[in-house]
Amino acid sequence: MTVTAQLEFTANELLANVDVREPLVAGGVRCHGGITDQGVYVSPRTKFRAPAIEAWRAHHREVFGKAPIDAPMELWGDHYPNVDQTRLLIKAGVPEPLIATLTRIGTVEGYGANIRLLKPTNLQRHFDEDIAGTALAHLGGGLFEAHGRDEAGWEEEAGHKDMWFAARDLAFETQAVDLDIEGMLERMGFGQRGGGSAPVERLLPTDIDVDLELMTTFMIRVLFIEISAFHTFRWAEAWLSDPDLVAGEGAAGQLVSYIRADETPHVGYLATALTEMRDRTWIGEGGKRHAGAEMVGRLWDHFLSQSLGTGREQSRAAVLGEVEHWCARRDSGADILAEFHSLAS
Repeated sequence: MTVTAQLEFTANELLANVDVREPLVAGGVRCHGGITDQGVYVSPRTKFRAPAIEAWRAHHREVFGKAPIDAPMELWGDHYPNVDQTRLLIKAGVPEPLIATLTRIGTVEGYGANIRLLKPTNLQRHFDEDIAGTALAHLGGGLFEAHGRDEAGWEEEAGHKDMWFAARDLAFETQAVDLDIEGMLERMGFGQRGGGSAPVERLLPTDIDVDLELMTTFMIRVLFIEISAFHTFRWAEAWLSDPDLVAGEGAAGQLVSYIRADETPHVGYLATALTEMRDRTWIGEGGKRHAGAEMVGRLWDHFLSQSLGTGREQSRAAVLGEVEHWCARRDSGADILAEFHSLAS
C-alpha cells in the first residue's frame, strides 16, 4: 500500500479552524472552538491538524512497520479525590478544596502553553533518516504554536486555562471569587519560586545536542500530563454535570468535555513525533550514531517513573493538604475528614 495523503503543511494550515455556525461562549467567556450546524462542538485549529496527524502516523507505520509509542492511561489510576469523596465534600459544605483543584488545573494548563516557546529549526541535522513529511518536521512549523494557543488562548479567544476557570465559576457561582485563590495556589505548591535556573539534568550522551534533549524531555513530560489528564476529565465531568451537586445545570461538565476533545490532537501529535524520533538514528556531535529507541527510551522510562511516583505523590499531598485545611475550619471537620478517608479508592 502506498500512502498518498498530504504530508506537508504550512504553519497557517496547522493553525486553521474548521468553519462553525457559532463560537463557543461559556459563562460569558468567548472560548476557542465552536458549534457546527449539527450542534456538535469542534476543537480549534483542527481543519488540517487532525488529518495531518493521522497521515503522519499512517506514513510512519508504512515506512518503519512499527506501532506508535504508547503509555496507557490506566497506569495513572483514578483521580484523587475520587467522585465519591468529591460528592461528600460538596454535600458536607466543604467545596473549597474542589475550587482549589479546578484552579490548580487551569493554572497548569496555562503553564503548558510554554511549549510554544520551543522553536526548533533544522531538526534534520540530528537524524540520519529523512524527516520530511513527518510530525517531527512540523513541530516548529505550527504544531507547538497550535498547542500553546489551545492551552492559554489566542487574541480574544480563551483557551483551556480560562475554560477551566469558567467551569469552576459556573459550578460554584460567586464562591470562587470570594476565596483567596493566591493563597490556595501557594498552599498547593504554586507559590513564588526562588530565582535562578535549575541546572540541566542530562540523561543522554553528552554528544547529543542539549536543546534536542530538552525538547524531547519537555514533549515526554507534557505527553504524560495530557494522558493522565483523561482521568481528571472523567472525574470532573462526573460531578460537574450533576445539577444536584453544583450550579450551572451541567454546563460546567459540558465545558470540560470540550476541553477533553481538544486534548486529543495534543496526545496525537506528541506521540507521533516521539515515535518518529524513537525509530530513527540520532546523530551526535562529531557524527556518532545512536539508536533512537535507546535515546527516547532513557528519557521515557525516567520521566514515566517520576510521573507515576513523586509527581503523583506531590499532587495527592497538595489536594489532601487543602482538604485538611478546610475541614479544620468546620465544627464537624474531623468527622468529615474521617469519612473522606473511608471513601478512598
